[in-house]
Amino acid sequence: MNGVTLYPIRAPGCCEKERALPATQKSGFARKRLLKIIQDRHGTAFPLVIAVTLALVIILCGVTEYMRLNIIASGVREAIEDGIVTTVNDNYANVYHGVREGYSGGYRPDADDFEEALDYGDIYRHLDDTLGTKSSGGRHIKYAGDAVEYTLSGLSVSIRNAPLAPSDPENARKFTADAVIRLEVPVRFGGRLLPPMVINLKAQAGYTEVF
Repeated sequence: MNGVTLYPIRAPGCCEKERALPATQKSGFARKRLLKIIQDRHGTAFPLVIAVTLALVIILCGVTEYMRLNIIASGVREAIEDGIVTTVNDNYANVYHGVREGYSGGYRPDADDFEEALDYGDIYRHLDDTLGTKSSGGRHIKYAGDAVEYTLSGLSVSIRNAPLAPSDPENARKFTADAVIRLEVPVRFGGRLLPPMVINLKAQAGYTEVF
């Protein structure tokens, strides 16, 4: 082995290849690698799917709660309308005397004259029988199991009697009854109790002679 010089053999790696490239080719190679990394979207849709699912769940919960409130309000409104119609019907006997004289007011004979006779009925009792509410501390509460579903309070009934012997019976005010009640519904969202929905429901009914 005398007189022979050995040199180590080295295989050029990728980094050495890149160093051997011109500057323009180096920048182009780096851009391609960057684009490849950016375009690699494996797994990036997973967080988006979770976000969309949560958004849909929140929207669905909100729509469901809104529909529940609407159904309760509609049911109570129908019940109060039925109650005020019943009140008007309860006044039929008194109204009939006025009809016989050509008017539709709530009056009854009193010697040689007529006196006003109005029956305000018992709308709360009608609501209790129809909706299943229970009287408690001046309020009428509907329960769903042990939880309060809604509360009714502040019922106000006003009756506007038709005038006796009006000068213009065709255009005279008719016998009408109005009812206003306060509805309070607890609002729940995401397992939490929010401020309640409070609205005043109104209903009106009237009596008009047919013949």
